[in-house]
Amino acid sequence: MLKNVRIWFTKEFECKYISHLDLNRCMLRAVRRAELPIWYTEGFNPHPFVTFPLPISLGISAKRECMDIRIVDDDFEISQIPELMNPLLPRGIQVFDATTPKTDAKFITFAEYEATISVDGMTATELRESVSALCELECVTIKKKSKKGMKDVDVLPYIKAMDFDKSDSENCRLSVILPAGNTKNVALPLVFKAIENHINKEINYDIVKLNMYTEGMEEFE
Repeated sequence: MLKNVRIWFTKEFECKYISHLDLNRCMLRAVRRAELPIWYTEGFNPHPFVTFPLPISLGISAKRECMDIRIVDDDFEISQIPELMNPLLPRGIQVFDATTPKTDAKFITFAEYEATISVDGMTATELRESVSALCELECVTIKKKSKKGMKDVDVLPYIKAMDFDKSDSENCRLSVILPAGNTKNVALPLVFKAIENHINKEINYDIVKLNMYTEGMEEFE
């Protein structure tokens, strides 16, 4: 009997710069070398069944990413997956848990992020004041690429949702929860692009994706 398994891992350090395709290859290679009893699709060209519920964008770190697989051994103890895979993975990608999926990926609605931002030639206070001034506008639109082409998106509600935490003289630290998933997805770099257009300066940023939630703000499991 097939068993669905959700493998939880981090994506940090230099590994945040590898593409989703390369991440897929990396994880599959580790799965094969760890000799997990993974299920292969049927047909002329069988391949391992692997899906990533919400792939992360290039250049963003993640504390709680996951991929789904199916295994064919009902007696296989999934708790041993981290110790089997981690020696075969780079330091930036480490498995910390393997569970039975409780939530379908289609119910992912929000993603939580932390970020550090700075602008050359501006203090953290000046940057925060510029963002505050931006929030006084009626709307802040920016072009976003979609399946139907380019469309205007008002990102002002998401700029207003940013909570600035402790900051030093040069860097602003913030946290925000944004729409994510198949229905609606707003990337944090898109929000930063709107701020860049307003201040006419480039933002330096480091983003960490912390978690994923359902519509009711329950943790995706």
